[in-house]
Amino acid sequence: MIAPDDAFNGAPQLRTEFETEREHGAVRRATLLVTARGLVEAWLNGRRVCDDVLTPGWSSYEWRLRYASYDVTTLIQERTVVGLSLGKGWFGGRLGWSGKGSFYGDELGAFAQLEIEFEDGTVQLVVTDESWRSGPSAVLANDLYDGQTIDARLVDDAWKRPGFDDGGWRGVHALEFDTSTLVPYIGPAVRRWNELPVAEVIVSPSGKTILDFGQNLVGWIRVRTSGPAGTEITIRHAEVLENGELGTRPLRSAKATDRYVLSGGTDEFEPTFTFHGFRYAEIEGWPGALSPEAFTAVAIGSELDRIGTMRTSDPLLNQFHENVVWGMRGNFVDVPTDCPQRDERLGWTGDIAAFAPTAAFLFDVDAFLSDWLVDLDLEQQHHDGIVGFVIPDILKYHDRERPTDMGPVDSTAIWSDAAVWVPWTLYQAYGDESVLRRQFGSMAAHVRRVDSLLSPSGVWEGNFQFGDWLDPDAPPEYPADAKADKGVVATAAIYRSARIVADTAALLGLEEAHREFDAIAARLRDAFNSEYVDDGVVKSDCTTVYSLAIVFGLLSPEHEEFAGRRLAELAEQAGYRISTGFAGTPFITDALTQTGHVDAAYRLLMEKDCPSWLYPVTMGATTVWERWDSMLPDGSINPGEMTSFNHYALGAVADWMHRVVGGIAPLTPGYASVLIAPQPGGGLTEAETALETPRGRVAVHWTTDGDQLSVEVELPEGVEGILRLPGEGDRTITGGRTTSISELTPAVA
Repeated sequence: MIAPDDAFNGAPQLRTEFETEREHGAVRRATLLVTARGLVEAWLNGRRVCDDVLTPGWSSYEWRLRYASYDVTTLIQERTVVGLSLGKGWFGGRLGWSGKGSFYGDELGAFAQLEIEFEDGTVQLVVTDESWRSGPSAVLANDLYDGQTIDARLVDDAWKRPGFDDGGWRGVHALEFDTSTLVPYIGPAVRRWNELPVAEVIVSPSGKTILDFGQNLVGWIRVRTSGPAGTEITIRHAEVLENGELGTRPLRSAKATDRYVLSGGTDEFEPTFTFHGFRYAEIEGWPGALSPEAFTAVAIGSELDRIGTMRTSDPLLNQFHENVVWGMRGNFVDVPTDCPQRDERLGWTGDIAAFAPTAAFLFDVDAFLSDWLVDLDLEQQHHDGIVGFVIPDILKYHDRERPTDMGPVDSTAIWSDAAVWVPWTLYQAYGDESVLRRQFGSMAAHVRRVDSLLSPSGVWEGNFQFGDWLDPDAPPEYPADAKADKGVVATAAIYRSARIVADTAALLGLEEAHREFDAIAARLRDAFNSEYVDDGVVKSDCTTVYSLAIVFGLLSPEHEEFAGRRLAELAEQAGYRISTGFAGTPFITDALTQTGHVDAAYRLLMEKDCPSWLYPVTMGATTVWERWDSMLPDGSINPGEMTSFNHYALGAVADWMHRVVGGIAPLTPGYASVLIAPQPGGGLTEAETALETPRGRVAVHWTTDGDQLSVEVELPEGVEGILRLPGEGDRTITGGRTTSISELTPAVA
């Protein structure tokens, strides 16, 4: 691992030049392995070696630094230059809302190994060492939160090619580095995945020029222009407009601003050492008349294969589903983040705990989340079994052990339960039990840690809990002030985790562990009912506590029946507007459906008044918001200090949509057998859902015509399914196409 002798504004360039050992014959294969403390872009003889960006991403650098591997066989010449461009990234830039950065180290560094194999089997190695040279780039500033500054007058690509005179460059020095932390990628690289043109050029009330790309996205703007040398163009990004001006308050301290200095010729700028969450961009300093064709919004994200789709007869619901997709893509940038725009962008465990089932249907996220789970396990191992609020856990550098308004950091329900819920979700979605084998130690450690925190009565109370975070009835400045009792939420969540770990142990043949966690789950269930349930009434008597108690299986049959009726009553009393936060929202529609109130679940789903899933759609949202009312009906931004217009967590209802509206669910893990059980409602007359499972394509298309339901099903060959339609008994179906026509009950029709 080498570092430049000069920091060069946090964007140094490193190079080496060498002769290829041609006496060994033609080059059979050449592979470049590369990583960095910071971000790295690699070049061979003036050509980028790949389309990846933000390499090597963000991992728990203390114990794991990923390296990328590229086939560069066609780029090797008789004389070859390896060039590396470095940026700050997560290693050297700001992280979190403290205003601080460089938590992992003071110096950027690079590690590279070029392996050239010749016809006779000889291998020539070219590696980073103290013979390399370092020099400046055209990047004058770069930070993931604050943006990038590029001076085109300093662009000179000659350093990437043979024959460059590096006499004016500086040396490099070796960094202390433990090579045992080097590991290959498990998950996918980050890449550009879409490009959008300017949808509209707006002149704001104050006279500012603002570009609208028509979609809230994550990435940057590629700019092509010309103008007098030294002209500086400033581009500031934001997700929304407020009173016709750029709405930057939700960014908090993130500047989200790119600056470009023109060379005097034709320049093209693309800031690949930063990214922004934005729909709008304010342009200042543009030379001459602005042309929309000069700007292209480039969307980036981890490279994921789309596997699940859904369409219904309702345009607003379709837009909501599309908003879920865009929100996920924008927040799956190497780690599953909460938001992509403000001074945060952290891997919050609670968000992905809620959203993992939806993510696993929409995209193949097996490798992506498996990679993140490795870091969760590592952080947990180094913190007494505690699963932090965020992974990678940079909050440990924010005076973690000092008591704050949250108290000493410890496990917290829903958030820490990601250690169990996420691997279980991956197993259910893709059927590969290896994720459970890899993560079992982490899963077990979480439940054991919380078991040590339980009160004498056996429930989880006493330490900080987010609870039903962002309950819509909580005041904007106090997002944890929910209706749901925090002990109820926490005990329900850890019961679910204990039950899953017990089931996992049984699946893996770990008999002793199965007995241990089965006993913990049984104690938790008994304690929950003893402490929190009185003749079916769950303590705090609100929608979230009933939703969790029903879906997690905590109640007796008679109490569950009562809880279902009470939940439906509470939903009706709220006018079918949302009354749940982070804890309850992923489960309320399932709880209603499970207890025979699917009509109430549809009423919730289709409601348009605030708070509701469709309210943001009526306000023009193109991603899912953090708060139900991130933007108020008058077009002003929520007055709370914390609000984002791209948070996927509250989009977790899409999982219910896929299973209940669309009708596709696994009967056995990995869809080895499939349940086809659409339950029409909500005034919908059609739904079409498809999923590329590990065993092939599953698709369901249903329509209604009066009281008649027509269903078409496609299953892969060799896959058996159960067709369960309203008012009918189960029917076994096999691979191929199946068509069914049946009568709907009047309530459903």
